[in-house]
Amino acid sequence: MILIINTSGGNLEFVLGDKYKSVAVEKQSVALPVECEKFISECGAKWSDLSAIGIVVGPGSFTGIRLGIAYAKGLGIGLKIPVVGISLFDLYLAATPDAFVALDSGRGDFFVAAPGLAPCTMEIEELETKQMAWPRTVGHKPFDLKLGTQIVAQKIANGDLEPVVPMYLRPSYAEQNKQ
Repeated sequence: MILIINTSGGNLEFVLGDKYKSVAVEKQSVALPVECEKFISECGAKWSDLSAIGIVVGPGSFTGIRLGIAYAKGLGIGLKIPVVGISLFDLYLAATPDAFVALDSGRGDFFVAAPGLAPCTMEIEELETKQMAWPRTVGHKPFDLKLGTQIVAQKIANGDLEPVVPMYLRPSYAEQNKQ
């Protein structure tokens, strides 16, 4: 079974098999281990049932992404199973492969990606023009985290087991303030 974990937003999200759970928490760092273990138990599974872990690497919350990756890597090492990174763009494009993905960054611009367009940030003026090159634009509706299971399985089948690193599309606040 493949466990999918998403800590890139305000909630913790998990997928295991056909089960999905979103948990609103105050502190992801405190709640993640407890909620993950509770979710696995609610699914009637054990840690030993896991064959891989998929972790959302971004874009999203700088701290949440780092926390999720560290937790997933720790589990992967302990369980001796692969940990595979997936992006929110992977999730949107799995459902709509020919789309332009535009996600509001919450900071006045958008995280964007599309087939033939590497992930980047874009201001609204540029986005309005660029998106016209694709038949549809997505990102304004929630993604389906359950698609993460297929993405992870496909990456493993293809031998695409690159090191899991955060997807940062802009410098952190600390890096911006340093300059």
